[in-house]
Amino acid sequence: MAQRNQFENASRRWRSPKSALPRAVSARYDRRIGRVLVRLNTNLELAFSPRDAEGLEKATPAQLSSIEISPSGFGIHFPKIDADLYLPALLEGILGSRKWMASRLGAQGGKSRSAAKKEAAKRNGLAGGRPRKLRPAAA
Repeated sequence: MAQRNQFENASRRWRSPKSALPRAVSARYDRRIGRVLVRLNTNLELAFSPRDAEGLEKATPAQLSSIEISPSGFGIHFPKIDADLYLPALLEGILGSRKWMASRLGAQGGKSRSAAKKEAAKRNGLAGGRPRKLRPAAA
């Protein structure tokens, strides 16, 4: 009897935070605007560009046409490319793993063309460019 009560209490605790979080109830790809649209149980709609999500960045519209929602409503699955997204992370603006997000951010930073960067590149060029890496002497 005690185990039954423990199970019921644990089930209740698991359901309560889950019910408070937004869940996906439908998802589709809109070719016209080039966005994945996810409708939530709160009647809000989340839209994002597949280019900005890890695993979807090179997907074609045909590959994005089929989207499945997990039974919990927290997962979005793209079966044609075997990619998954986690809804709570999407709501926080996290569209991929930490490493993937950092690489995207780094690529943007490398494209910077500030006056200071141009001046530093000019100075490096006048000095013969970047110094070559020295190889350690063989023992």
